[in-house]
Amino acid sequence: MSRFAARRLAAGIFLLFVVSFVSFVLLSIPTLDVARQLLGQSASQEAVDAKNAELGLDQPVLARYARWLGDALTGDLGTSWFTSEDVLTAIGHRLPVTLSLMLGVTLVTALLALLLGVWAGVRRGAVDRLVQVLGVVGYALPGFLVTLVIVLVFAVQLRWFPAIGYIPLTTSVPGWLSTVTLPILSLSVAAVAGVSQQVRGSVIDVLRQDYVRTLRARGLPPRRVLFRHVLRNASAPALTVLGMQFVGLLGGAVLVEQIFGLPGIGSMTVTYTTRGDTPIIMGLVMTTVVCVVVINLVVDLLVGWLNPKARAA
Repeated sequence: MSRFAARRLAAGIFLLFVVSFVSFVLLSIPTLDVARQLLGQSASQEAVDAKNAELGLDQPVLARYARWLGDALTGDLGTSWFTSEDVLTAIGHRLPVTLSLMLGVTLVTALLALLLGVWAGVRRGAVDRLVQVLGVVGYALPGFLVTLVIVLVFAVQLRWFPAIGYIPLTTSVPGWLSTVTLPILSLSVAAVAGVSQQVRGSVIDVLRQDYVRTLRARGLPPRRVLFRHVLRNASAPALTVLGMQFVGLLGGAVLVEQIFGLPGIGSMTVTYTTRGDTPIIMGLVMTTVVCVVVINLVVDLLVGWLNPKARAA
């Protein structure tokens, strides 16, 4: 198991270096005159050139990346070109908001998808068809439409939750729950639809295996067969899909945070990307990649624990 984890960790670290290099090169393509934006349109060309030299934009891309990488390895991601705020500090203030959404959606998705998938896979018949229809509809509905309906129903008409705003967990637990419930609900619809179909298919495939028939023929209770044998073997593919859903939710958070006025890294990405603030953007990219690597590592370890054959592969 330790060698399996070491291989996955090494692959994740390699991915970090590759993504950082590609992202830095792409951001170095001249599309916005950052120095002109900082100094104003009336600034002289000499002042603009001096500002570019101060920011290091007059140096070759590889030299700038080497300097950025050296600082990043020591934990220094630089400062914002526009606000002079430390990148790690700026991201650290907003990351808990997005992570709370992602963890909430993952928990809701895992619970509901497991219940619906097992229910459909075991009962079959009308229940199975109902779950399949709900899954297709939930996955096909546009995310912005689902969010709009949720806001109109629960925030505008029923007034159960606030439509916009965010209350930190450290300030008030009930207030925090009231501000993240609707965003989590809007992001969970498509996630539950996708994962529940995977759970359903995996449960059906495992139930058809010969060893399950043998266990039943030996007189083992159906609940024991389901929870100790079927779910253990059927959960590995579902965990993989759940991990992919978590990664995809990082992109969906941009829309949700904008709609609900949440100060997370999704809305932060939109703001600083339009400015061309490379230090902040690189910090956001690396934060996202680290989240992806950690989630994939956790999923791979869980899958390897559930299915020893995956470790050997």
